[in-house]
Amino acid sequence: MATQKVDSAEFEMVTEMAYGNCSPDDLLHFARQFKTFLSACPDAFAGLTRLWLRNLRFDELGIPDILSTCKRLQSLHLIHCNSGIYSVLQLEHAQLVELDVDSGHFERIELTCLPTLQQVSYNNWFCYGDPIYFGFVPQLSKLSIAKTGVKWEKTLELSHILANVPSICDLHLDFECEKIWVLPECPKLLTPVFSKLQQVNLENLPEGCDISWTMFILEAAPSLKELCITVWDHWCIMETNKELRKKRGYCEKAEVKWKPYAPDLKHKNLVKLAIYGFQSDKNLMRYIRRVVEVAVNMAEIYLHDRKVCGRCGGLYPKINVCSSRYPRTVKERKKTTVELGLASPAMVYFWS
Repeated sequence: MATQKVDSAEFEMVTEMAYGNCSPDDLLHFARQFKTFLSACPDAFAGLTRLWLRNLRFDELGIPDILSTCKRLQSLHLIHCNSGIYSVLQLEHAQLVELDVDSGHFERIELTCLPTLQQVSYNNWFCYGDPIYFGFVPQLSKLSIAKTGVKWEKTLELSHILANVPSICDLHLDFECEKIWVLPECPKLLTPVFSKLQQVNLENLPEGCDISWTMFILEAAPSLKELCITVWDHWCIMETNKELRKKRGYCEKAEVKWKPYAPDLKHKNLVKLAIYGFQSDKNLMRYIRRVVEVAVNMAEIYLHDRKVCGRCGGLYPKINVCSSRYPRTVKERKKTTVELGLASPAMVYFWS
């Protein structure tokens, strides 16, 4: 490690208490312990390539100092880490390739200069403005964002957030069964940042709502090849108590306001559509017909039933859950393909 002749070295810090049991003093204490270790072994950390940290509260320069010491670092994972509530985290590093932040209480993360960064994942931020800023990140190609949205938080404008990132080719947005927190913008604004986008995964859209707003991605992403959508009310991760939902700012289900900017759109590159949580209802049937109408070279449509979670089963007697309308029999599936009106029914694949 000290001679930096080891190709790959990983360090993971595990605290003696889970985050839910930690006080602010505990988080500061764990951070001081790690910094003491870091200071005692600078040569070893200089050869580190992967670092996992959790349940730590540093001072303002704590995380930048770690990056400065870990000169060969390629992958950084921060779980329940911060530099004080609503602090701004600025990152610079010459070799970092992957950044994963989960539940960071930052006002904003600023990726100032990361010339080799290729992949970013940011889950569950706690701020009222844009959670992340992209500076010099010329190789960034994969972005994954997950958030349980509440009504008083800002709806994100991807054209603004990704203004310096025209190289995104793989985009994953997880709405965690709650508020849709992205604005369906017009193609004039989005196409400059979506021009190279090839794969999009929209995860955990609320059940029963019109998803036609997702067409804004097709309008703005001419290179898109694969679109995957999951429609699911995952009760295990949702607050079901009405009073608590109101208190914590969770929204009632509502349609996303959107209008097509290109009603005569013809998309030549989209060849695969996958829908998890497919039901034979007017909403999803109408959506598929519209996508196929637009995607003139569509080759494969995969229709999956609702995802199954074993822990959700115990909640069903308390929650009014509609029974699945997924077509299971040969007759039901044939009826579905006929109603879709596809030129080639063979392109539809049912996966229950």
